[in-house]
Amino acid sequence: MAETDEGGYDRKQAALAVTPFLLLGLADVLLLLWWGLDPLWGFMILPPILFMSVLAWIGFRTGLVGNRVVDEGIHGPSVGDVEESAVGDVDHE
Repeated sequence: MAETDEGGYDRKQAALAVTPFLLLGLADVLLLLWWGLDPLWGFMILPPILFMSVLAWIGFRTGLVGNRVVDEGIHGPSVGDVEESAVGDVDHE
């Protein structure tokens, strides 16, 4: 997906990323109603589905979801530059 200058995705790309999950949640509501459950139960799960979809859209739109690797510089070493040591390694002088 194409990132914008701010680090997030544009609105269209964010909507395209969230749409499959929103449709899956709405299909779940329709399936519950089709099975003959009380409509109240079907619509009780609708607000959390919509809330999580909007939260995911905001995450994609603002750049919260994305590559979080920091380059070496004023922020310190990047994630790949961290020195790995075993659990028992201790420098004894």
